Amino acid sequence: MDDKSDYYDILGVNRNASDEEIKKSYRQMALTYHPDRNPGDKEAEERFKEAAEAYEVLRDPEKRQIYDRYGHAGLQGTGFQGFRGFDDIFSSFGDIFDDFFSFGSGSRSRRRARKGSDLQYDLKISFLDAVFGKEKEIEIPKVQTCQSCNGTGVERGYQREACRACGGRGQIVRSQGFIRIATTCPSCGGAGEVITHPCRECRGTGRAQVRKKINVKIPPGVDNGMSLKLTGEGGQSSNGGPPGDLYVQIHVEPHEFFERQKDDVICRVPISFVDAALGATLEIPTLDGSERLHIPEGTQPGDVLRLRDKGISRLRGQGRGDQVVILDVRIPKKLSKEQEELLREFARLES
Repeated sequence: MDDKSDYYDILGVNRNASDEEIKKSYRQMALTYHPDRNPGDKEAEERFKEAAEAYEVLRDPEKRQIYDRYGHAGLQGTGFQGFRGFDDIFSSFGDIFDDFFSFGSGSRSRRRARKGSDLQYDLKISFLDAVFGKEKEIEIPKVQTCQSCNGTGVERGYQREACRACGGRGQIVRSQGFIRIATTCPSCGGAGEVITHPCRECRGTGRAQVRKKINVKIPPGVDNGMSLKLTGEGGQSSNGGPPGDLYVQIHVEPHEFFERQKDDVICRVPISFVDAALGATLEIPTLDGSERLHIPEGTQPGDVLRLRDKGISRLRGQGRGDQVVILDVRIPKKLSKEQEELLREFARLES
């Protein structure tokens, strides 16, 4: 706007209006022209921005005094240039909008609020727990709102005090001739308030580290290196946003007999060369207990047999994989005299 309207006219108050009257008038205008209540209405958006700019000036005693004496031109010397957009307005008046609107935590507030940090936990589980699934209780360190001070950082019985360095404005204004320069107050960091009696539990941070126990449901078929996401179990937001997520990294311990290959389970079964030659029926371990397995005659070292649906549950599908049995034919290292004679006779007959 090149020719700006009078701030008092925008808010509909007289020049002697009190701070409470100015705030009340701004509330009514913000309610009327709020973008969430007037989607796509450009005129309402402009009125909303105008009202915010007027309120920003008239609520500040120093800016208001300059405006009363020098008008819009006087404000340019303070560095004030209005708001660039809605985000600036909501950032400046976030606490006010929470008071004004029942929808203060609506879509715009959610966009401004930052999500808490994501956390990671390394969980070691057994091979069989990965196969069949299990519920595990873990304990993680988390930073959350201090229960002693409810996140204020102030010891009970006390409250924040206005910063003496800036008089509670959050800015230090210095004059250099006709130019006035406003800088962030170094004492309060622009907050306008200071903590003179910090909470003993959190030392004024408003946040405390605790250890929280969480039940993790491990689904059947989870594999080594997979990550389970627990929504909302991460770090707490510092400005009212949603909490972060917890990612549980799975580390599966090896099994003494079984190995995994995708959804199949692999095992090596030793058999004698006699059973390999003549065939046999053996009891072998499976994930579900012992199973009878027929070894065909003439089996060669490294031959593979499959037990259908005796493998691992498919995470993203139905059914199970197979158990792959690799036959390991063992050759005896020492023979008795009678065994040696029989083998020589076998060799003679074969030739």
